Amino acid sequence: MDYLSVNQQSWDKRVQTHVTSEFYDVAGFLQGKSSLQEIELAQLNVVGKSLLHLQCHFGLDTLSWARMGADVTGIDLSPAAIAQAKSLAEQAGLTADFICSDVYSVPETVKGEFDVVFTSYGAIVWLPDLDKWAQVIANKLVAGGQFYMVEFHPAQAVFEGYNYFHQDAPDVEDEATYTENANDDTHTFMSWPHSLADVINALIKAGLEINRLDEYPFSPYKCFAGLTEETVTVELAGGRQSCKRYFVEHKGQRLPLTYSISATKKAI
Repeated sequence: MDYLSVNQQSWDKRVQTHVTSEFYDVAGFLQGKSSLQEIELAQLNVVGKSLLHLQCHFGLDTLSWARMGADVTGIDLSPAAIAQAKSLAEQAGLTADFICSDVYSVPETVKGEFDVVFTSYGAIVWLPDLDKWAQVIANKLVAGGQFYMVEFHPAQAVFEGYNYFHQDAPDVEDEATYTENANDDTHTFMSWPHSLADVINALIKAGLEINRLDEYPFSPYKCFAGLTEETVTVELAGGRQSCKRYFVEHKGQRLPLTYSISATKKAI
């Protein structure tokens, strides 16, 4: 099977379900709410910078970065998602470029270089080759530019029966989506596990300098089974903010559920 066609068709089918879900809260976004979460808000400053968002889905995070002062470009595999992203940008009165492209084609489909390349939450599992992914990131960054990612921790997937380490053959599954309005609809997806070592070594091999790695015992999203909710108050640039966190314990200890990496393209 061609993984790009399989995944594109399934993401196309998910878009309308996601747009109308409480999980994504499009109505709240259009009223001024940010879709960004505490981890990335605490670590990434985009004011006055050009930002390329890889695998942006239908653009809520991309447009939230635009509201915070970035000149944004979002790319996604799904034509339906990109069409929705353009519509939301118009509805919100925000300037953004959205381009339909798979990640590996970005050097050909997206012009120029960027101050920041960003990717987040559930993105890299859809990619079979992280070395090629990291090369794309390096290709699209200006010298001295920043790559920032925040992702679900691969250790969590082990407790759901997935491999932690790289495998050439994809996991092929018929899945219901993670939003509360999924009903019984399922779609076929092809995905790959990537360990932390795979991610870090791919970035280093592409010439990026790792500045920071953080791991977190919580997810900002209630998108896994068996999660417990808590509310915390954190200090962000806009002041103190109440945030929901979701955690899971194994033998009384919290599991790592997310991680973030900040890296820099070395100046020549």
